[in-house]
Amino acid sequence: MSLVEVSDAFRLPEGSEVKIRGWVAAKSEVGGIIFLTLRDGTGYIQVAGKRGIVSEEVFKNLKGVTRESAVEVEGVIREDKRAPKGREVSIKGLEIIALADKWPITKSAVRSPSFLYDYRHLSIRGVKSSAVIKIRWGIIRAAVEFFTQRGYWLISSPITVQSACEGGATLFELDYFGKKAYLSQSAQFYEEAAICALGKVFVIQPAFRAERSKTAKHLTEFWMIEAEKAFMDQEENMKLQEDLITYICRRVAEVNKGELEVLGRKFTPPEPPFTRMTYDDVLRFASERGMEFKWGEDIPTPVETLLSKSQSKPFFITDYPLSARSFYHMTKPDNDKVTLSADLIAPEGHGEIATGGQRIHDYETLLKRIESQDLPKEGFSWYLELRRYGMPPHSGFGVGVERLTKWIAGLKHIRAASLFPRTPTRVNP
Repeated sequence: MSLVEVSDAFRLPEGSEVKIRGWVAAKSEVGGIIFLTLRDGTGYIQVAGKRGIVSEEVFKNLKGVTRESAVEVEGVIREDKRAPKGREVSIKGLEIIALADKWPITKSAVRSPSFLYDYRHLSIRGVKSSAVIKIRWGIIRAAVEFFTQRGYWLISSPITVQSACEGGATLFELDYFGKKAYLSQSAQFYEEAAICALGKVFVIQPAFRAERSKTAKHLTEFWMIEAEKAFMDQEENMKLQEDLITYICRRVAEVNKGELEVLGRKFTPPEPPFTRMTYDDVLRFASERGMEFKWGEDIPTPVETLLSKSQSKPFFITDYPLSARSFYHMTKPDNDKVTLSADLIAPEGHGEIATGGQRIHDYETLLKRIESQDLPKEGFSWYLELRRYGMPPHSGFGVGVERLTKWIAGLKHIRAASLFPRTPTRVNP
């Protein structure tokens, strides 16, 4: 009798004797037959034992086992059209490895998101939560495939930093042996250093933003897929993002088809090219709908959401004003108030999933920009110094993993895209 995973039990011939270890996801009893839904990391399968057929000891264990107990089942695979996916395991033996207490997540509790996140360490065992986790991994795996195929090098960058990448107002400050330091907002600066050694690089790691936003698309701790390439301009940069998102969507739709079905998500991978509109186009869009904002301000979330709902696939917003962008962005050759940058927006109201742009590669230009924005020159000394030693034109972008998961999986709130979400009001469990 071989030890197998649940997914193997659907591939083996009928009559195969197997041993499966997992957790009891559900339990019911009908006419002297006890049915268990057994779960492991690969899927779910029904197992059944009948009084008089199994030994008294095994039936006693079947009667006593509780939901979410860890068990080992021995039995025979048999076809049964009434069983989920048409197969079940007829039990010969059942060992209770770890008996679970009474399960606290009841049907009434499921209606309370706050309760479920208080018990997130347990609620992630649910079929929908685990499906989201698998889709998230499918996104990361596809990104690794994409960049590997294109010859990019995976690097890691520090999480503890002394300079801000996206703005000092959203930094988490910490005491670093008596010195002031911060949790990283982005790996971008370190990627820019690395491209002069490796040409093209990417990272997949956490980022931190101390934003007190309570929208459905914000977390204070999240993961980013970031890429940077030497000798790449903004036009090539947007094409790279388009190719990456298209590849990820196709792979997830293929590999994670079952998880998308669990979530009831009918997801169709987008086809390139993606539509482009300028910041000024968005300004007019908002004005026509009575949602005016001033030129130079960041696009308000309600405007972005409404615009996102009007589109059926991802699209770019280009030509952001310098006042709405970080100091390192290059400006257009014919307009020093408009940057060579863009946001990639997901449809259906999900909003921004990526931001990218061409970086300033000239020392004097970057120095003047830092001084004009009253930024501490000493904090960016090494970043400036890169421009003195052969820094070519270059660009890059960052994609939020949880935001991309939220869109592809069709989730209402970004919290569901994180294993243990962190928000301004939640740092436990």
